[in-house]
Amino acid sequence: MLELTRITAGYDRRDPVVREVSLHIATGEAVGLLGPSGCGKSTLARVAALLHRPDSGTMSLDGTVIRGWRHRAPQEQRTAVGVVFQQPRLSADPRLSLRELIAQPLRATGRRRDVPARVAELAPLVGLSDELLDRRPHAVSDGQLQRACLARALVLRPKLLICDEMTAMLDASTTAALVAVVERYRTETSAALLAVGHDRVLLERWCDRTVRWGDRSARNAPAASG
Repeated sequence: MLELTRITAGYDRRDPVVREVSLHIATGEAVGLLGPSGCGKSTLARVAALLHRPDSGTMSLDGTVIRGWRHRAPQEQRTAVGVVFQQPRLSADPRLSLRELIAQPLRATGRRRDVPARVAELAPLVGLSDELLDRRPHAVSDGQLQRACLARALVLRPKLLICDEMTAMLDASTTAALVAVVERYRTETSAALLAVGHDRVLLERWCDRTVRWGDRSARNAPAASG
């Protein structure tokens, strides 16, 4: 489903944060990427989400080699991946209501007619009431906003979901609720999951296997476990 081969990436070619990393995720598989802060996990996740072009290496998604990232990637490839980031307030437009936030990907891909039905379907699934949907980010909690961000990531029915420290800022009950939403979606669609984090217990309970990444001084390919 997702194949990353010898990926090197970063923001300074002289000192990349990801060096020669290879990772495979099969259709329907949940893989946890475990490692300390600053080791390059999020950079690799952004490469996998088509948001950051690697300096070298190859990537294929659902059997197709990726040749463009961000706006240069075909829409079919961009919409095959849904992403939830660690800090919802940095990934949400403060001018939009939660309803509009969830609908963003549909509007961006010309599927405006699908907005009412998909928002109505996803809002109760992630635990958002009609009253909350009409609020803007400043008027809701981090947990409520992250629920909307998860709904946004699911709205186009992606084949691969990437959760980059999705629950790092949430309490235990909200974490459990959002993980349950992801697992229900995966059960219904056979979507693959890449869950990035530093909580070993959570990742090992959530995922089929966990890939452990070394610290920043040993930024080479992670080794699989589990």
